[in-house]
Amino acid sequence: MAYLSRSAFPAAIVVLGMAGAVAAQDARSGGLSIELNEIASSERGCKLTFVADNGLEQSLSKVSFEFVLFDQKGLVERMAVLDFRDLPAGKTKVRQFDLPGTKCEAVKSLLINDAPACVGEGIDKGACMTGLKTGSKSAVELKG
Repeated sequence: MAYLSRSAFPAAIVVLGMAGAVAAQDARSGGLSIELNEIASSERGCKLTFVADNGLEQSLSKVSFEFVLFDQKGLVERMAVLDFRDLPAGKTKVRQFDLPGTKCEAVKSLLINDAPACVGEGIDKGACMTGLKTGSKSAVELKG
């Protein structure tokens, strides 16, 4: 176990703080991040709540993703294009979607198959899928 002297302790805190800031910057730079935050039954079917973070240097005026929903057996339950609308650069947005006729308990995992719309000034069409980071805070897995 390593011990720090009193004189080295403040310097160690500064170094650790800088490392944390660099890691946070790296996580935000270079792409989009989509997290499945919650999946819950609704009056119409199944409601999906996503947290989307635009780590690109440019704002997106329109972005949509094609999602594939897999059932408990790993079979395709359905495919749906979800419109995330605009995602400003450096901002985080929460988006909710109701999937009529879909039972949440039947969904085991989601796959982001494509980004049919990825529009913004100076944005290449493939930018929304390149380096896409996915995650899930629900029992349903999200892959990109």
